Amino acid sequence: MMLRAEDIRGLVPHQGAMCLLDAVEFWDASRIVCTTDQHRSPLNPLAENGRLSAVNAIEFAAQAMAIHGALDAPQRSSPSFGLLLSVRACRFHCDRLDQVAGVLHVKAGKVAGSQLMLMYQFGLFSGTRCLAEGRASVLLHAPASEGARR
Repeated sequence: MMLRAEDIRGLVPHQGAMCLLDAVEFWDASRIVCTTDQHRSPLNPLAENGRLSAVNAIEFAAQAMAIHGALDAPQRSSPSFGLLLSVRACRFHCDRLDQVAGVLHVKAGKVAGSQLMLMYQFGLFSGTRCLAEGRASVLLHAPASEGARR
């Protein structure tokens, strides 16, 4: 395991129960694999009446992308934040994530990127079973002080 939940919380703005990923198992310049049991947590803030729709796979994937962006950023660069612009070609292969018994593997791979935008392909898996997959585009924003210099 490369990073634990405590390490992840230092990389993303999500804190407490909203930080949905438990660990980073692998990452390199083009991809990341995270794991989590948070889909079964009764305290999951995305659950409605104890049910966690498969559509919430997008948020799990978005957090993996945010972690990847933070890990892949140059050491001296100012921190930035991203806005999820679009999600395309999504396919959901289950109705609910809370009914998945095993650990989730959240995988994201960078398809394209620039200083302003990133595109990722993502998938959520339990064992070899694909639960959800798609593509997402993220608009990057630099802190106000850096944006003013551009």
